[in-house]
Amino acid sequence: MGTKRILRAFGRALAIAGVALAGAYLFALRPWHRRWGTTDTEATGALPGDDFVEDADVESTRAITIAAPARDVWPWVVQLGQGRGGFYSYERLEDLFGLQIHNTRSILSEHQHLGVGDEVRLGPLGANAPTFRVALINPGRALVLSAPGWETGESTATWTFALHDVAPGATRLVVRFRGRSPSLRARLVNRLVVEPVQFAMERKMLKGIRQRAERARASATEGRRR
Repeated sequence: MGTKRILRAFGRALAIAGVALAGAYLFALRPWHRRWGTTDTEATGALPGDDFVEDADVESTRAITIAAPARDVWPWVVQLGQGRGGFYSYERLEDLFGLQIHNTRSILSEHQHLGVGDEVRLGPLGANAPTFRVALINPGRALVLSAPGWETGESTATWTFALHDVAPGATRLVVRFRGRSPSLRARLVNRLVVEPVQFAMERKMLKGIRQRAERARASATEGRRR
């Protein structure tokens, strides 16, 4: 009987600890990572593509400052995608899931042009990975990728990349994801599992874009001095 009481008490303690951790994540960590790097204006302001997903219950907006003009950041953004320039994130983790992502450190001339309707894949053809299509593009300023259905206003997810020149030689890159969950269970899984992973990958991507754009900018500047 003593052992059973101890096990029950241990189980209750674990349950309480689990609830406490989930609560701390949902009410403290989640609000922070959903708007990582943003100002209040960026987090709440409108971006292109916001109206493509009605009744979105999943949304995050993240941003980073890059010491390069928007025209020098754009080439790294427009070539995003599997089979293109990659996502500048954790390549080994992506490949662990069979996504076959190869992150380039060069601007690829063959992937500098996108048009409305073009595919941007998160994994290889035939894999169980999302595929987005270009729903809106303003070269040098904005790229909106959308899940199927954007043409009829029934998209379930959008991924927006907006570039703003904030000073001579400085750009704010703002990235927003908006989505709609098909069920309460899917919403819960998304909040507790998918969102933290997405945050880690997207933050790495933003830093990867910054590193590449600033390095290319520095190399070009050094080349002009010689």
